[in-house]
Amino acid sequence: MTHPASLLEALRADLRANVDAKHRDGCRSFFKETIRPMGVRSGELNRIIAKHWRDSKGLASDELMALCDLLWDSGVFEEATVACKWCARALHTLGSASFDAFERWLETRVDNWAHCDDLASHCVGGLLMRNPELAERTMSWLSSPNRWLRRAGAVCCVVPARRGLYLHHVFRVADELLKDNDDLVLKGYGWLLKEASKPWPHEVLEFILARRERKPRVALRYAIELLPAAQRAQAMELTRK
Repeated sequence: MTHPASLLEALRADLRANVDAKHRDGCRSFFKETIRPMGVRSGELNRIIAKHWRDSKGLASDELMALCDLLWDSGVFEEATVACKWCARALHTLGSASFDAFERWLETRVDNWAHCDDLASHCVGGLLMRNPELAERTMSWLSSPNRWLRRAGAVCCVVPARRGLYLHHVFRVADELLKDNDDLVLKGYGWLLKEASKPWPHEVLEFILARRERKPRVALRYAIELLPAAQRAQAMELTRK
C-alpha cells in the first residue's frame, strides 16, 4: 500500500534530480509575479507527474488531498503544479466535496496566473462538468478583492463553454466582470467569451455588440479572436466610434 510520506519523498527526489538552473532563471523572468521554481522543464515535470500518479492511486481521497495540501504549502512552483494535475486526474473519485479545497487554494495559495488557470480550468471546471449546480458557488468569487478568485470565476467556465454548456452562466460572469480594473481578470473573461464563441458565435457577437461602449478593449480583443473576420471588424469598428 502506498504511504503518503514515502510518495512525497520519492516525488521530491525526482524533482530535485531534474533541476535545470537555466530553465529556473527563465521561469522567474517569464512571470511578473514572484514565483519559486525549482527549474524542472515541462516535459520532465509531466513525466514525473505521470510516474507518481500511478503510485498515488493507492491513496484514499482524503490522503490525496492532504498530500496536495503539503505540495501547495511548500510554495514551490512545480509542487503546486503536481497538486493541480493530480487533482484533475482524480476528480471522478474526489467528487464535489473537493470544491472547498479548490476554493481555499485559489484564495490562499495561488499567486500566479498559471496555477490559477490550471486549478480553475482543469479542477474546478472539471467539477462543473460533473456538478453544474456548483457554478452558482463561484459567483461570489467575481466580487472578491482577490484577483485570482475573480479570474478563476471566469476561467473555471472555459471547459464547459468550449463544449457548448452554460451559456447563460457565461454571460452572467462576463457581465459581472465587464469593467474589472485588473488586466488578468479582463483577459480571463475575454478568454471565456472566446471559447464560448466556438459553439455560439452569433450569441457571443450580440453580447459584445450590446456592450460595445463599456467593454474594455483588452477583453474585447480576446473575446473576438475566433469570430469571422467581418464580425471582428464590426466589433472593433464600433468601439472606435
